[in-house]
Amino acid sequence: MKIVVIGGSGFIGKKLVNNLRQLGHEVVAASPSLGVNTITGEGLAEALSGAQVVVDVTNAPSWEDQAVLEFFETSTRNLLAAEATAGVSHHVALSVVGTERLLQSGYFRAKMAQEELIQNSKNPYTIVRATQFFEFVGGIADVATEGETVRLPSALMQPIVSDDVAAALADFTLGAPVNGIVDVAGPDQIRMDEFVRQYFSTTQDKRQVVTDDNALYYGSVEVNDQSLVPNGDRPVRITTTRFQDWLSRSASHV
Repeated sequence: MKIVVIGGSGFIGKKLVNNLRQLGHEVVAASPSLGVNTITGEGLAEALSGAQVVVDVTNAPSWEDQAVLEFFETSTRNLLAAEATAGVSHHVALSVVGTERLLQSGYFRAKMAQEELIQNSKNPYTIVRATQFFEFVGGIADVATEGETVRLPSALMQPIVSDDVAAALADFTLGAPVNGIVDVAGPDQIRMDEFVRQYFSTTQDKRQVVTDDNALYYGSVEVNDQSLVPNGDRPVRITTTRFQDWLSRSASHV
């Protein structure tokens, strides 16, 4: 089938495009750098012509509250309208586990707005919510760093490697629309402070992790043991790659 990956030149998009092409599908990688812009509409109708499935793995260029909301609302509206015109039969979107529990953040309010636009459209859809990626552990630490101290809450996480996210997305892309939300998470739960401690131990980072349950996730969101893990109310796919195995493989270049 013909599949268009919006955000196809990005971190997850590249992996997904490669996975789908290896399975023998015609895949169009679409992004502004490749001549397809969901904000302006440039190249969108041409890219979607003859497509059966569109997968949206875009991310906003700015995470400032108003800018990120305008990005996801405008992009999603334009994409859903173009899909309806082109006769696309399945819209797949990548979102984040716990979005409805993280609405203190403008980013997650924007993701919620994106999900609601998809759910309220007439387009058959699947929303795939993933947990935090292993690869972003360093970023979590950096945002929480003051001098040589990293203050993090002990909230539970169930992180996942990006390769497993891309593999799950490929499966959902090729399946029938769920017309709902599915969660994807790694195999193990771990506390956020320990997640970073293990990373520092492997990378020999000398910063000190201090557990502080008043500390904010990414500097802006209060979290607890329910915030960042699948809530059990919807289908969840548990993947197989463990954090320690990824750390062992990645230690030389993470």
